[in-house]
Amino acid sequence: METILIKAAQLILSLSILVILHEFGHFMFARLFKTRVEKFYLFFDPWFSLFKTKKGDTEYGIGWLPLGGYVKISGMIDESMDKEAMAQPPKSWEFRSKPAWQRLLIMLGGVMMNFLFALVIYIGVLYAWGKEYLPSQSVKYGIVVNEVGEKIGLRTGDKILTVDRKPVEDFMKIIPTIVLDNAKSIQVDRNGQLIDVEITDTDLSLLLKSKSVITPRIPFRMRVEGFTPDSPGEQAGLVVGDEITGINGKKFSFYDEWNSELQNLKGEPVMLTVQREENLVDIPLQLNEAGMIGIKINQFADEVFELKTINYGFLESIPAGIRLGVQTTGDYLKQFKLFFKPETKAYESLGGFATIGNIFPSTWNWFSFWNMTAFISIILAIMNLLPIPALDGGHVMFLSYEMITGRKPAEKILEYAQVAGMILLLALVLYANANDIIKMINGTF
Repeated sequence: METILIKAAQLILSLSILVILHEFGHFMFARLFKTRVEKFYLFFDPWFSLFKTKKGDTEYGIGWLPLGGYVKISGMIDESMDKEAMAQPPKSWEFRSKPAWQRLLIMLGGVMMNFLFALVIYIGVLYAWGKEYLPSQSVKYGIVVNEVGEKIGLRTGDKILTVDRKPVEDFMKIIPTIVLDNAKSIQVDRNGQLIDVEITDTDLSLLLKSKSVITPRIPFRMRVEGFTPDSPGEQAGLVVGDEITGINGKKFSFYDEWNSELQNLKGEPVMLTVQREENLVDIPLQLNEAGMIGIKINQFADEVFELKTINYGFLESIPAGIRLGVQTTGDYLKQFKLFFKPETKAYESLGGFATIGNIFPSTWNWFSFWNMTAFISIILAIMNLLPIPALDGGHVMFLSYEMITGRKPAEKILEYAQVAGMILLLALVLYANANDIIKMINGTF
């Protein structure tokens, strides 16, 4: 429960910051062009608001429905559908009275703010924490693959050399590179033999829906650091500091071999061999039904893998942060294109609020929080640019038409388009959150 609350708190804080900044982008350009803003709200306020105050012509407030926020700009056809106000003659301070280029900038203000804020975050993150990653060359013992990895043709122990014959510097970016670049093959070293693993659209579909397809293979060395509640190991006599060397007389080279052996012995009595100070000690115990001993361990992974850290000075962090923001935007656009490729079934991975919240860590970590906030800011910018009425992109689409043809679309058309866009958006929100519920029911969340 505590984990859920921490994730939810990070999600709410992140979205609140981004919504306020997005709406401030609209607000800033509206004020710049002397356009009246009637309301500036965090969250929606149907029927009532949690807080409101008025300064000048603008009412500032917090709504009770946490699904975003809005600014109500005078003389603009928006989700409020204020037909009575639109029936009145245009006023000089209304949105509809302004030149098309000013209205375009007002509508693009939110998206521009989201993109700029993401770049500022990335610059700050690189300056404060630098960049740390696991070089692919450091994964010298190969990989461990899950069921999806085996289905696409990888095997535990493979050493990934290249993707489409191009090296991938960061190990954690191997799977994203395969998916986003629509890779056709992976080159691996399998027991000294060079193997080409072909990747199909079906494989891409599997990779999109799976987590932890590959992980670095870790040599077997395991020391007891603590115990879980009702631990079979503690009850059998294990103590902190014991180093496990084998089970039922069997030795292991890698941790995945040990884990596989435990799964084969679920609920059975076993003989555990441990190194205790200078002595080898055999300890009989019975594994629980999950095949666990109930211990907290040190796998010494930090001694096996050499992470690479790049630190940035303030001036260095600016171009590096901009590059990271541009790269992240490009990667998300590549991912977005997969939704229009039915054979990948990318639409099945579309998620709602639970999916977004789940990308935050279960403990509060400012490094992760700001990275996730920057990523979500880019997502919001791109999604808002979609040419769907009721989104900024829908308004931009009609304004572009007006600027090209010199004619405004009829207000009735704008009203109908706004209603259609709101229905489409509601359907997408319902579909995305229904996907979350289905994943929870199937235990794949």
